[in-house]
Amino acid sequence: MPSSPHSSLTETSPLPNGIREDVVLQDTMRWLERAVIGLNLCPFAKGVHVKGQVHYVVSPAADPQALLGDLRRELLALNAISAEERDTTLLIAPACMEDFLDFNDFTALADDLIEELELDGILQVAFFHPQFQFAGTQADDVSNCTNRTPYPTLHLLREESIDRAVAVFPEADAIFERNIEVLEGLGPQGWADLDVGPRCPIHAQPSVNDQGEHA
Repeated sequence: MPSSPHSSLTETSPLPNGIREDVVLQDTMRWLERAVIGLNLCPFAKGVHVKGQVHYVVSPAADPQALLGDLRRELLALNAISAEERDTTLLIAPACMEDFLDFNDFTALADDLIEELELDGILQVAFFHPQFQFAGTQADDVSNCTNRTPYPTLHLLREESIDRAVAVFPEADAIFERNIEVLEGLGPQGWADLDVGPRCPIHAQPSVNDQGEHA
């Protein structure tokens, strides 16, 4: 596994009992390597991963407002540093918004924050969650796994990096459709066999009846 830079927010605000920062980081890196890169769900991920340009941050936030504060700090930090040193950030929130509907509501706050910081068109945030569910799908539809992570995760991206990646990948618009085909071919058991779930007890796999829907 390549050396991956990360910063800790847990020294002053510890994580709840049962959640270990090192395990959260390992789980997230395993998901990135086995699912995102291994299944080629994002053709752009391998390059920044190998170069050590993915920055990992584990947030101790236990509520949306605390997570919003961490997101503010990480957006400003990403904007202040060169893409060569830090191309993208994964802000992981293992103790916050276990319910997907709450997380889905948070996405609007994140988008508003980008506008408030005048970073619209410079940075954007993509959203991943263990219970992620696209509108119009069933909770157990394997296609939802394209956006499922071990823990609630905010992916901070540079617009310029996205533009450069799309320029060298002319079929970027077809990535989502291709991912659905890959996951449907893999099936639920194939996804489970990847072993990319969480190991911290607070995020035991939810039952189907507990899963939300993405608006």
